[in-house]
Amino acid sequence: MRLRLLLVVVVVALLAPLLVWAVVGSWRYPDLVPARFTDRGLRLTLGTDVLAALGTSVLIGTCVAVLAWAIGLPAGRALGLHRFRGRRLVAFLLLAPVVVPGLAVTLGLQVFFVRYGLADTVGGVVLVQLMPTVPYAAVLLGAAFTDLDTDDERQARTLGAGPVRTLVAVTLPPLRPALVSTLLLTFLISWSEYVLTLLLGGGTVTTLPLLLFAAIGSSDRTAAAALGVLVVLPPVVLVVLAARLLGGRDATWLGLARG
Repeated sequence: MRLRLLLVVVVVALLAPLLVWAVVGSWRYPDLVPARFTDRGLRLTLGTDVLAALGTSVLIGTCVAVLAWAIGLPAGRALGLHRFRGRRLVAFLLLAPVVVPGLAVTLGLQVFFVRYGLADTVGGVVLVQLMPTVPYAAVLLGAAFTDLDTDDERQARTLGAGPVRTLVAVTLPPLRPALVSTLLLTFLISWSEYVLTLLLGGGTVTTLPLLLFAAIGSSDRTAAAALGVLVVLPPVVLVVLAARLLGGRDATWLGLARG
């Protein structure tokens, strides 16, 4: 209960300044209260450009999360359940995109993407964002697979279940906390990504972080605060929903899950 209260206080403390500046029209020193309030921030968040960027961010984040999960699942199974020659090398190669400076890698990938027509496209941005997300997906799922009892899978196959049915009915249910955590983490990494989207999207693919940084660069506090709320609030809601979804004894996740 104390942890939940602490988390609520932290979230409110983070959002409160943004919410205040999003409605402030004029607030000069040494005034204790704003001299004027405005609804420009609200109107900005309901504008066509911002809503389009919101939809693009959701689309890219969802695609990246699903693809990273799909790639990380077999990779995590191989790393978590099997011991083979070169296993450490494979693990290192999976983590290499996180270890190597992302900007340097992106500049090299940009040439490749331009050559094959993937630059300045949503598909290209999705593909390049797999670079920082797949390693986390593989590591998280690999750790979950180390505790998986494969005897249940063998029994299911013996009783006539096919590979797909065994995966869905036997393998995935015990991994539910790790699967939800992986989808959430990879979505949030994509949601907040700026550099990769800017370089590979070429300004054509516009997401919320791009609009936010543009507003910050223009010194428009009202616009920056309003967009900041729009960028921060959905991840907070997703974390709470994921914690409630996990629930029970298998995940007192972030102190928010149901007891």
